[in-house]
Amino acid sequence: MSGAVDTNRDGTVLPEFKQMMGHPQPLWMLFMSEFWERFAFYGIRWALVLYIVAQFHGGSPTGQAEANLTYGSYLALVYAVAIFGGYVADKVIGYQRSILTGAVFMAVGLFMIALPDPTIFKLGLSTIVVGNGLFKPNISTIVGKCYSAGDERRDSGFTIFYMGINAGAFLSPLLTSWLAESVFGSDGMPAYKVVFLTAGVGMLISLVWFYVGRRQLQGIGAPQGDQINRMRVIYVALGAIVTVPIIYTLLAVGGKNLQYVLTVMFIGLSVMLLVEGIRDGAVARDKTIAMLLIFAFNIMFWMFFEQAGSSFTFLADQIVNRQFGSWTFPTGWFQSVNAVAIIGFAPIVAWIWVALAKKNLNPSIPRKFGLGLLFNGLAFLLLMFALSSLLNPADNKIPFWTLIAVYLIQSVGELCLSPIGLSMVTKLAPVRLVGLGMGGWFLSTGIGNNLSGIFASEVSGETGMTVASALSGYTFGFWALVAAGAVLFLLAPQVQKLMHGVK
Repeated sequence: MSGAVDTNRDGTVLPEFKQMMGHPQPLWMLFMSEFWERFAFYGIRWALVLYIVAQFHGGSPTGQAEANLTYGSYLALVYAVAIFGGYVADKVIGYQRSILTGAVFMAVGLFMIALPDPTIFKLGLSTIVVGNGLFKPNISTIVGKCYSAGDERRDSGFTIFYMGINAGAFLSPLLTSWLAESVFGSDGMPAYKVVFLTAGVGMLISLVWFYVGRRQLQGIGAPQGDQINRMRVIYVALGAIVTVPIIYTLLAVGGKNLQYVLTVMFIGLSVMLLVEGIRDGAVARDKTIAMLLIFAFNIMFWMFFEQAGSSFTFLADQIVNRQFGSWTFPTGWFQSVNAVAIIGFAPIVAWIWVALAKKNLNPSIPRKFGLGLLFNGLAFLLLMFALSSLLNPADNKIPFWTLIAVYLIQSVGELCLSPIGLSMVTKLAPVRLVGLGMGGWFLSTGIGNNLSGIFASEVSGETGMTVASALSGYTFGFWALVAAGAVLFLLAPQVQKLMHGVK
């Protein structure tokens, strides 16, 4: 139980939070704030590459490669900019104000992309990127700050929070796809504008929910010292506005050019964290090194996992049999499978970790990450089998169940890795730069996402996805993931030593 004597890792005293369902009450407010933010974010995910091809390439499959690159670059920047959002929260305006400012920018960007102009579309995506950078890392950091340094409920708290993410991710594709294809459009001509407007409304709800509910935090994440000056919020907002055209430029160049930028950012972040870790002593230095090693394997995981919004979308649209009599399963609904799996599997996985811990058999953090990579690899193995052995010669399509199973298998891998990663950063990052460390976690995810766009563009090629190109690409994905998982399993004991007892 939290109490007045409990402290965070930074030494600040925790308030006496009311407990709800075994966790601090603010967790559930943060759960719903993240639910609506993810509702907005995932509400547009299924539609982006299809919209780009339909609206800006006249529906020609030759536009798939560019759409994949744009999607990968957009996701990469969404996560990469989190490094600056974490710093702004740590040093400039505090976590609560960063979240509120980010929510405003995200809502504006979502409404902008509803306008069918290529320049405004990319400016809207850029505005979403900037807002997400202020919002995403900081709400996760606040979750960690609601628990004392030695509270064993921290991992399960992050898993519950992760369920909030996926509850929003489950509902939004179902609703936006239904509105776009059944209410305001058709399967052949979806009303993509409705998708983006609906997501914008969801983001406004998240903004209001957090604004009202932040009283429950009792000062956790509130501005301190010089951060209290309200003019700082104005300066941050102006800086964010200036940043939008910079993000637009990076989004326009995209692909390999953006990869160079992201790599430089990752090196710079690693140096900053290492310098702070060294300053705090040998133990903090070792923990920082371990965290950065995990970040490298995180890149590999997301490079292939994030095919969901790019190459898997084209796969579902063109090569998966979605016909059930006279009814066609909407392409967008595949995006909800992962979320359903997370919601269903998360309590089971959380229980497994706790049960194993009681028997002193709980896998180390590196081994959990290795399991994540291997499960991701198994999903690609299934695709290899389907594309080589289950193809229907009548329509050149693979069975519906195979893509569903791919999402389910990937979800198990995600649960071994992603919520554990969020918790890991709050334990291993240098105490004074936890927000920056969380930004580093999202930057590594962003690098993986940009690589996912490059990989997806290769799968589609110059003329659009084919069975042969998909089989070739996904075979490479399988071997890369299995190799990375095996290497991490071998390195796990050494990495765990660097963590100095963190589990």
